[in-house]
Amino acid sequence: MRIAVVIKDRCKPKNCNMECIKYCPRVRAGDETITVGDDGKPVISEELCVGCGICVHKCPFDAIKIIGLAEELETELVHQFGRNGFRLFRLPVPKKGICIGILGQNGIGKTTSVRILSGQIIPNLGDYEEKPTWDDVIEYYAGTELQEHFRGVASGEISSVVKPQYVDKLPRVMKGKIGEILKKIDVSEKFDVIVEKLGLENVLDKNIEKDVISGGELQLVAVAAALLKDVDLYFFDEPSSYLDIYQRLKVARIIKELSEEKKVLVVEHDLAVLDFLCDNVHLMYGDEGTYGVVTHPKSVRHAINTYLSGYLKEENIRFGEKIEFFVHPPKQRQQMNILVTYNDLSKSFNGFSLKVERGVVREGEIIGVVGPNAIGKTTFVKMLAGVVKPSEGKVEHKIKVSYKPQYITPDFNGTVREYFELKAQQLFTSSFFKAEIFEPFNLKYLLDKKVDTLSGGELQRVATANCLVQDADIYLIDEPSAYLDSEQRMVTSRTVRRVIEKSGKSALVVDHDVYFIDMISDALIVFNGEPGKHGIARGPFSLHEGMNRFLKDVDITFRRDEETHRPRVNKPGSYMDRKQRQEGEYYYIL
Repeated sequence: MRIAVVIKDRCKPKNCNMECIKYCPRVRAGDETITVGDDGKPVISEELCVGCGICVHKCPFDAIKIIGLAEELETELVHQFGRNGFRLFRLPVPKKGICIGILGQNGIGKTTSVRILSGQIIPNLGDYEEKPTWDDVIEYYAGTELQEHFRGVASGEISSVVKPQYVDKLPRVMKGKIGEILKKIDVSEKFDVIVEKLGLENVLDKNIEKDVISGGELQLVAVAAALLKDVDLYFFDEPSSYLDIYQRLKVARIIKELSEEKKVLVVEHDLAVLDFLCDNVHLMYGDEGTYGVVTHPKSVRHAINTYLSGYLKEENIRFGEKIEFFVHPPKQRQQMNILVTYNDLSKSFNGFSLKVERGVVREGEIIGVVGPNAIGKTTFVKMLAGVVKPSEGKVEHKIKVSYKPQYITPDFNGTVREYFELKAQQLFTSSFFKAEIFEPFNLKYLLDKKVDTLSGGELQRVATANCLVQDADIYLIDEPSAYLDSEQRMVTSRTVRRVIEKSGKSALVVDHDVYFIDMISDALIVFNGEPGKHGIARGPFSLHEGMNRFLKDVDITFRRDEETHRPRVNKPGSYMDRKQRQEGEYYYIL
C-alpha cells in the first residue's frame, strides 16, 4: 500500500517552479500522475504513482511524502483529511475500570483520535468525498467494542468531556472569576471536594481573563472543569504540562481513582506519570503531518519499553531511534573550574522569603533544579545573574545569563526566520549551531511560519534554540520539556548536553519531568518549603543524593527498569516501595 501526502502548510507553489510536476517521470511520459489542484497546489494520483520518490527529493520545501505501508492497514483506515491528506489508522479502545494511555510523537493523530472517540469528528473511513454518517461507522465496527461505543455516541447515550491540550488558551474563551466558572459547570456536586483535592482555593477569586494566572494554575482549572462534569467518558490531553511533580502525582492519583468508575483516556508525554497513572497503553507511530497508526493495547511497562526501543516486534516496524538510559557516574566536580560562588543568600518581597545555602556552579556542568512551583527557583537564578540583589549574602563573580522563561508569549509579529535573523543570526552563520541545534530541532520546517501561529511544542523548540545560541556564561532553561512529545524531550536533553559540553559553558535546567532531569543533569539543586510563602535552596548535590532528598519530600520512590534502565515509579505500598523506604533509598535500586 502506497500513500502520497502533500503537507499543505509547507507547499508554496508561488515560490517554486513546480519541480514535483517538472521532474516526475510519469508526467513526462504523458500520464497525469501529478496535476495542479483548484488551490494551485499539486495533486498526486496514488493509483498512477510508481513511488520513485523524485518529487519528494526535488520539492524545495519538503512538502511531499510518498510512503509505503503494510497492505493490512488498507482495511483499517479510520479517517482521511482530503485527497493527499493526513490519514489515521485504527483507534484506541476506551475501557471501564482501567486507565488507558496514548503515547506517541506530536502530529500523528492523538488529538484526532480523541476528537473522533468523543464524537466531535465523524470518521469518514477514507471516503473523504462523501459526508460521513454514524450509520456507516457503526456498521464498519460491527462485532467490536467500538461498535457499542459509537452507537452510544451517535444516540447521545454516551457523553464525554475533553480536557484540552493547550490550557494557556483558556483565557481567550472563558470570562469571569474562576470560582464562578467552575460552579456553573459543576453538575456532579463535587465542587468543594475537587477544589480541595487540587488545591485551587487561592485562585477561585481570580478573573481568568484579567488577572495574572500561571500555566500550572490554568492546568489545574482545566482538570477541575473536566472532573466536575458527570459524563461516561473522560479524555485528558497532556494533564501534566506546567505542573510540578507534586501536582502531577496529585492529578494522576485523582484521575486513576476516577478510572475505577468511569472510562478514562489520557494522552501524556511524561513517561514517569504515564507509568504511574495508566494500566494499558496504545502506542502511536507514523510520520508527522502524514499518517498515524494506533497499535493494539499493551501493559504500561511493555508499551513504554517498546516506545523507547523504537521497534515494534509484532508488526516488524522500526518507528524511531532507540532511546537509552545510562547510570552515568558523577562528574568529579572538584576538578572543574568554578564559574560562580555564592554565600548564604536571602531575599524577601511581597510576603515571600527565599533562603539559599552556599554553593558553587562550575564550568561545563548542567545543574538540574527541582522543587515545587512558586518556590523561588527563578528568583535564585536572577540573583546569580545580578538582576535581583539579595537582601543578605553575596554572589562572587558577575555572570552573563541567557534565559528561556517558563511561559513563552509569542509577541513577535513576523516569521520564525525573521525572528532568528533579529535575535539569533548565529543559527544561520555558525556551522556548530547548525549541526547541534538547528537540525536536531527540525527548525527548517518552521522558518516560514508566523511566530504567533506556532503550536506550544514548536514555540518551545524556537525559544530553547534562541536561548542556547546567545553569548552567555550560564544558560537558564526553564521547563524546556513543556508541550514536547517524549521523543522531542530526549532530543532536547541530548542537544543541551552536547552544546554545554562542547562550549564549556554551564546551564541550570528547571524541569518537572524526572526522565528529562535524569538524562540531562550532572548535579542537582533542591528547593523545598511552602510555595508562595517561603523557599529553601540546597545544593548542588550529586544527582543521586539530590534526587534522594527531593523524592523523600515528594514521598515516592523510583527504581530503574531492569530492561531499559529508565526511571520507574514504584506503586505505593509495593514490595520495592517498602524496601527502598526502609533503606532510605528513594532513587534507584536495580
